[in-house]
Amino acid sequence: MSVLVARVIRTERLDLVPLRVGHAEEMAPVLSDPDLHTFIGGAPDSPEALRSRYRRLTAGSPDPAVAWLNWVIRLRDESCPTGTVQATVSASGHGAVAEVAWVVGTPWQGRGIAGEAARGLVDWLGRQPVHTVIAHVHPEHRASAGVAAAAGLAPTRVRQDGEIRWCRSFGR
Repeated sequence: MSVLVARVIRTERLDLVPLRVGHAEEMAPVLSDPDLHTFIGGAPDSPEALRSRYRRLTAGSPDPAVAWLNWVIRLRDESCPTGTVQATVSASGHGAVAEVAWVVGTPWQGRGIAGEAARGLVDWLGRQPVHTVIAHVHPEHRASAGVAAAAGLAPTRVRQDGEIRWCRSFGR
């Protein structure tokens, strides 16, 4: 999986830009609202903590069978960061499986940015050697369920850590 590398993904309004450590300064305010952690837990990172986290993420997975792919969502017309999307891609017996996640800063929510970014990411993954895309969504997080649906994922009966597994498979 280490051959899979994040590339710029363009959608109608967005550029998904591969994450760099230097993004920490501009992303800290985007991700600073404690409400973003209602369903996922934790608290916002300081710019220093975010820089350290981004350093670990951009270094890549220590497991060569796993690729960590991360992007900053940039709203092209406003030339500003609005959130992130990520995919953890692992080899499996039936082809690669990607676990995806997204977060959009509070000021940009309700504008379809997360759905467009997730759809762009999942479509890109579908053109890679990825067989299945999954996401885990808290059962009370309606907005995130809408994002998963917009990306073409469907809920399953599988629960993991109290969250619903959403899935999309690509026929290969």
